[in-house]
Amino acid sequence: MDAITFQEPPIVGTETEQLLGILDRTRSVLAWKCGGLDAAGLRTTLGPSAVTLGGLLKHMARVEADSFLWKLSGSRPTPPWDTVEWAWEWGSAADDTPEELLTLWQAAVERSRASVAEALTHGDLNQPVHIGNDGEHANRRRLVLDMIDEYARHNGHADLIRESIDGLVGEDPPGRDEG
Repeated sequence: MDAITFQEPPIVGTETEQLLGILDRTRSVLAWKCGGLDAAGLRTTLGPSAVTLGGLLKHMARVEADSFLWKLSGSRPTPPWDTVEWAWEWGSAADDTPEELLTLWQAAVERSRASVAEALTHGDLNQPVHIGNDGEHANRRRLVLDMIDEYARHNGHADLIRESIDGLVGEDPPGRDEG
């Protein structure tokens, strides 16, 4: 889990470029906080919480699929998510190797990026998606904002857990390009 590329969002750009840049930045932070740890490190909990870094990786793989495959396209869940209960990923992550967890998460991120890029060839962030209430549909922008929110919340968990493991603190990986 050592190959981590930090993504800085553009300072100037379109709304879409900036939102997707911020999303990639939050993804990079999670990768950094989970990087370089063995299985025991990824299973570490803090205080009374059952949240682990491995669980966060697996959960975010599911949320990526939920947001940018199923909700964006209206398709049905795909393996392994189609046969498991919601929240299964939190406990089952302890049975996975660091390599399996990172590969699952990275593959989900790559599928999400491709799905979003494809969708944007057919319209902007204002286009409706396959979720909503009472006949009202959310739009693509809402999916991106929800995903940024999900990563931001869980990156806070990752900060605390990682600091308890080996003292790693900070918002940005050392040596990143300041642009």
